[in-house]
Amino acid sequence: MNYPDSVQFLYALGNELKTAKFGLERIRVVLERLGNPQQRCRFVHVAGTNGKGSTCAMTESALRAAGRRTGLFISPHLVEPTERISIDGRPVGAATFAEAFNRVHAAVEELLDEGAIDLHSTYFETVTAMAFLIFAEAPTDMVVLEVGLGGRLDATNTVQPDLAVITPVDFDHEVFLGRSLEAIAGEKAGILKAGVPAVFARQRAEVEPVLERRAAELGVAVARTSEWPHSDLELDARGSRFTIARQGLRVRCPLAGEHQVENAITAAVALVQLGIPGAAIVEGIARTEWPGRLERVSDTPEIILDGAHNPAGARALAAYIDRFYAARRVRLIYGAMRDKAVEEVCGILFPRAHQVIATAPQQPRALHPQAILQIAEHPDLRCADSLKEALEMVRDAGPEDAVFITGSLYLVGEARAMIGARR
Repeated sequence: MNYPDSVQFLYALGNELKTAKFGLERIRVVLERLGNPQQRCRFVHVAGTNGKGSTCAMTESALRAAGRRTGLFISPHLVEPTERISIDGRPVGAATFAEAFNRVHAAVEELLDEGAIDLHSTYFETVTAMAFLIFAEAPTDMVVLEVGLGGRLDATNTVQPDLAVITPVDFDHEVFLGRSLEAIAGEKAGILKAGVPAVFARQRAEVEPVLERRAAELGVAVARTSEWPHSDLELDARGSRFTIARQGLRVRCPLAGEHQVENAITAAVALVQLGIPGAAIVEGIARTEWPGRLERVSDTPEIILDGAHNPAGARALAAYIDRFYAARRVRLIYGAMRDKAVEEVCGILFPRAHQVIATAPQQPRALHPQAILQIAEHPDLRCADSLKEALEMVRDAGPEDAVFITGSLYLVGEARAMIGARR
């Protein structure tokens, strides 16, 4: 299949969340048929609820600054599936993506014919196997591997990494991971492996004992960001600067939001564990790009995209608005998936906005805008059937206005494609 055909087939496998295969049996059989390409790679394996993508991006950038040939695996994508698999900071090309798909698909079809697996590998399993093939054959020196869902039974957990990293754990995907923070933390802790060192970001009180207990059971050596204090913090709307005392590193983080300080420290601690020189850590973090997270895509009018799709993400966005946009007229365009904690997210974000436009990304799981009107309250709450219509409604935005497009990352991806990314 060519690239459009391969993408169409992947989408036809079904929504990657709803069809998630919670188990490793099938992906292991597929990888074995492919020659276990993951065994020819070195990995930093990153789990968590919020911040794992940003932490991955900063870690990969610094590894590249240190002269390593890198791989990066992320999910979801914003515009094109090729974004999920990068080599040396660049998404793979359409031809490379399609070639890897064809190889995985052929292996899966053989296994189905033999009765060795029950069903075709899922969207996420297929793309994970494709990534391992691409990384093994690049070849890469180190792959930064973001967990898709949970950790313990995620398809990425077929690797034996050099380092495991767990970013802040919070509520999200409770249907799959459990209704308590302790249960969710247990799933995230599933990436820990005996003999593999780990880095733990600062965690909520309910989460920390779960991670620590699992690390102790496995004899894992843990570096904790709580033991790496920072000082001389300077924050502005475009990023932050701070000093990590233990290494004497003056870090400039170009990712906006105070929550990114913890992510940058997590990345820095991980990089120290990997033996990366301080100069490369500083350079790499400073060069990091991470689209769709407090990303400014227009100055006139000012438009900022942020995938605040769960309560923790909404709290981070709310803190950013409170700090830097309290004196501005905030106009919020919001759309979400049906399986998200929409009422809670709306309760956090909507009071910060002068105007809210409820819309929906072009996805089958999207919550209808009219449903948001039933869930949430706001004195100026409007409805738009599409992002295009919502953008028409803010065309009169003046210099005192700041337009935030937020909620689902699918909506953010549509906005990037529609408005055009600046970088």
